[in-house]
Amino acid sequence: MHRIVFHFDVLSPFAWLAFQRLPQVLEGLSHEVEYRPLLLAGLLQHFGQKGPAEVEPKRAWTFRHVHWMAAQQGVPLVTPAQHPFNPLALQRLALACGPNRRVVEALFRHVWAEGGDANDPARLAALTEALAPARDPNSAEVKAELRTNTEAAAAAGIFGVPTFEHEGRLFWGLDALPMLRDALAGGAWFEGPAWQAEGAPRPGVRRA
Repeated sequence: MHRIVFHFDVLSPFAWLAFQRLPQVLEGLSHEVEYRPLLLAGLLQHFGQKGPAEVEPKRAWTFRHVHWMAAQQGVPLVTPAQHPFNPLALQRLALACGPNRRVVEALFRHVWAEGGDANDPARLAALTEALAPARDPNSAEVKAELRTNTEAAAAAGIFGVPTFEHEGRLFWGLDALPMLRDALAGGAWFEGPAWQAEGAPRPGVRRA
């Protein structure tokens, strides 16, 4: 059985589209998926990056692109009232519930299928009531777990979401799903030296 870890932050529309496409990618394969929440902002800070929505031309392109892909994929996508927003409450709620596919889908739909303010107190309260978390999302335990997830992901080389982890390999982004499928199916490329060779550091110009 293949074990895949889906590292996600509900802030990302690409993670929502990847979540929706994943069952199709895994069809016919024996597998289990662990859904692991983290904070994209923590990864960006660790690697000194800006998020796509923090660069205005990139933000405009990102939303045009994801809406086109959602239409192609037949997935509902409504831009939330505020983006970027702080996803901390939602990521903690995911952990507090025990993030299975049902829980994670409810969280993504809250952000990307309803079009409201993801952090509206009334909406958050209704979502929390519907999901009935086993733990207090605001407990020290849950807060520490989310921080640990984020720090461990950064240490492992995860720099963005969605990232899929399988047998020590990391596959980043919606467009990496065909590559993940090939790896799971025993694709010949993964039997050769290219994975290690092409991931090795190389000399190159560095910006000051």
